[in-house]
Amino acid sequence: MSRIAFLASQGEGAQEALEELTRAYGQHPVEGAEYIVALGGDGFMLHVLHGTQHLDTPVYGMNRGTVGFLMNEYQPDGLRERLAGAGEEVITPLAMRAFTADGASHEALAINEVSLLRAGPQVAKLRISVDGRVRMEELVADGALVSTPAGSTAYNYSAHGPIVPVGSQVLALTAMSAFRPRRWRGALLPATAEVRFDVLQPDKRPVMAEADSRSAVKNVVTVLIRSEPRLQHRVLFDPGHGLEERLIQEQFV
Repeated sequence: MSRIAFLASQGEGAQEALEELTRAYGQHPVEGAEYIVALGGDGFMLHVLHGTQHLDTPVYGMNRGTVGFLMNEYQPDGLRERLAGAGEEVITPLAMRAFTADGASHEALAINEVSLLRAGPQVAKLRISVDGRVRMEELVADGALVSTPAGSTAYNYSAHGPIVPVGSQVLALTAMSAFRPRRWRGALLPATAEVRFDVLQPDKRPVMAEADSRSAVKNVVTVLIRSEPRLQHRVLFDPGHGLEERLIQEQFV
């Protein structure tokens, strides 16, 4: 019999589902479980993936939140059979290393994206380098982000970035409200690329960096971003509703 660990957000629907499912299937500690079932929305799914990244346990999400792009439909019946028949997607996170004006270094991981955002009334000015070569001397914008394929329908898509197929080994670099170059929206880069942002005029135009809208680092002067292939998140989806299919569907909505 499968050992399942249920984790739920604080939302009322998620807590009700937690009670229903643990009553039907029992509850096992995360460390010894064969499957982790996350109950909530996409934000909670990211929270669970970050919190269990030291494990090699697949995570199956059931939507009890709002968007649920990374989640499966909530259906309490036949859960063990659904888990056994689910398809697996492997998601590789981004590693962020941010340096601040005081010389400190901050590291974080992102499953969706690493974003740089202006932290004051004036737009940010950023120099962009890829693999040690300056590609844009000055981007004037509200900010910029680097997204994984899994995160390309999240913040990246809201910023008019491209949807990137899973397995394409591509990262999306997207500008937010670019002023100069006018309407520049970014670039597609190989997954092996290291992206460097240098903040120009950091005292006058302060910038903050975030990984998955968490781990906010203020007053950054340089941010390095690269894929971290040594970490892999195993995410389960019902047959016919995998991440790749959802990415394709999203482009025809």
